[in-house]
Amino acid sequence: MSAHPEIGPMSPLMTKLFENSKEAIFFFDNSGRALAMNPAAEEIVSDDVLMKLYQGEEKALCGTCRGYTSDTDQLTCLDCYFQMPVSEEQSSFQVYLETKNKGVVPFSGSFHTVDPDNGTRVFMLRDLTPQLRVQEKLYQSKMMRHVIEAQENERKRLSRELHDSVAQELMSAVVDLRVLKYMTEDETVLKKVRQTEASMTRLLDDIRNLSVDLRPAALDDFGLEAAFRSHFKRIEQSYGLVVEFESDLARRRYHSEIETVIYRICQEAVLNALKYAQVDTVLVRLFDRDDTLGLDVEDFGEGFEKGASPIGTGLGLYGMKERAELAGGAFRVESQPGQGTRVEVRVPIGHARTKEEIR
Repeated sequence: MSAHPEIGPMSPLMTKLFENSKEAIFFFDNSGRALAMNPAAEEIVSDDVLMKLYQGEEKALCGTCRGYTSDTDQLTCLDCYFQMPVSEEQSSFQVYLETKNKGVVPFSGSFHTVDPDNGTRVFMLRDLTPQLRVQEKLYQSKMMRHVIEAQENERKRLSRELHDSVAQELMSAVVDLRVLKYMTEDETVLKKVRQTEASMTRLLDDIRNLSVDLRPAALDDFGLEAAFRSHFKRIEQSYGLVVEFESDLARRRYHSEIETVIYRICQEAVLNALKYAQVDTVLVRLFDRDDTLGLDVEDFGEGFEKGASPIGTGLGLYGMKERAELAGGAFRVESQPGQGTRVEVRVPIGHARTKEEIR
């Protein structure tokens, strides 16, 4: 729809702005009849509503409007912006329109009088979908970070509870059983005591291992390198998998979130290699270079096709990638059938490196 005589002539620059603006622009008279609209506006409304607007039908836009966000409602038609007096016109509000090809879309709208003498009003709309997607992604990231933090805190609590309470009680019971062996010479009783002692000793080892798996105390007390060495030693003792570990971190410490991300990703990557790679050795490299904390986990086992996830580890790979991205880092997996798998993590540290060292 070209400019209506009631709007008056526009300068060439204003005409170009009107015609080429990505924002939808509608002009209405004081009765709600459309006077003009730019191409961006024509692209929004359906053909039947567009025809009604062309014909100057009053409140034709109501056929595509699904309400606006007020102080009390997400979607409302009460106190419609078309009916507001000039003194109460809103310069910015969120409105929802049923668009031609995209369904109901949220827009940032403004509706105000530009010609008080003739009662001419302008209605301008900007698609909020990209901004809302960014906000939603940011919100999801924040929520996921809070969830992971809560999980780690709960792991830490359970780990300490198992170590300081359950394990200590079991240890006391084992000591009592050992003392009991010297208080009788009945072979039947002694045999039962020895069996019970052996069972409780195995249970005590299982609880200690579970405590470490939940949250290794070495990670909080001594940092990544110490936690890795302890973890790899248990892996070798329990499963026979040799982890060749290289690190140049020495005593350097980092923010707890970064250390946790690197530890959990490495833990998952080594577990995947143990379960699926069919190898006896895994290489792990940990380094601090150019304000970046890097982790490489590599095996020369079965591998898998590019673009596919190894059997049973899809969620693990997704979780590793998500953890790395939440810490502002990058995650990459390279693998080929018969040529092994390489997991790479790079997390920027910059000022996140702490001055704390283990004395």
